[in-house]
Formats: sequence, structure tokens, C-alpha cells
Amino acid sequence: MNIIFFTLGISLLLSLSFLLFFIWSTKKGQYDDLVTPSHRALLENEKSNRNLKTEDKINE
Repeated sequence: MNIIFFTLGISLLLSLSFLLFFIWSTKKGQYDDLVTPSHRALLENEKSNRNLKTEDKINE
């Protein structure tokens, strides 16, 4: 019977810590914008490809 109370306490403590972490990250703005970072990575890749093409033309 003691092991049930122990595992129940551990699971409640773990779930409370996950809830607090989720609330903290939501208040910090972790989940505000999920789309822009992926677009930014694509745009940076296009810019670097353009720079490489320009450098190739200069070197020829």
C-alpha cells in the first residue's frame, strides 16, 4: 500500500512541475509565433544562395 502512495505522490509532483513549466514558458512567449522562425530560415537560405551566385559570377 505504501508503494501506491509513493507513486501517486511522485506522479502528482511530476505533473505539477510540467504544468508550472508550461505556464512559465507560455508567459515568456515561447509559443507566440510558430511560423516565422521556419520562414526566416528559408529566407536566409535564399539570401546565402544569391550571395554565392554573385560571387561565382565575380570569380569567373
